[in-house]
Amino acid sequence: MLESIGQVAVNVKDTARARAFYRDVLGLRHLFDAGPDLAFFQCGGVRLMLSPPSERQFDHPGSIIYYKVSDLAATHAAIAARGAAFEQPPHLVATMPDHELWMAFLRDSEGNLLALMEEKRPG
Repeated sequence: MLESIGQVAVNVKDTARARAFYRDVLGLRHLFDAGPDLAFFQCGGVRLMLSPPSERQFDHPGSIIYYKVSDLAATHAAIAARGAAFEQPPHLVATMPDHELWMAFLRDSEGNLLALMEEKRPG
């Protein structure tokens, strides 16, 4: 049985540039590097691996990673202040029975689409 996501690989063109973005702009904790082309970060309970595609068939945009945050407005402002260019600012996506779903979309230094999401609960 599947238990959880242990690691997500993110395609990058320039590992050094991507390492700086994920560390300095997104503020993720850098764990370690393996050689010049692999950089590993911690995000909650999931490890992110940044690397160039190992084969031509894998050289394509990846899935969108949605990062949960507790305060979307503050996180958006902090990340934008560190140089991130947002494609869509924080906006309401859906109203659920017990919360509102808010998101903001941006691209990393390699052109990968990322999202920030907050589940705003009343009160």
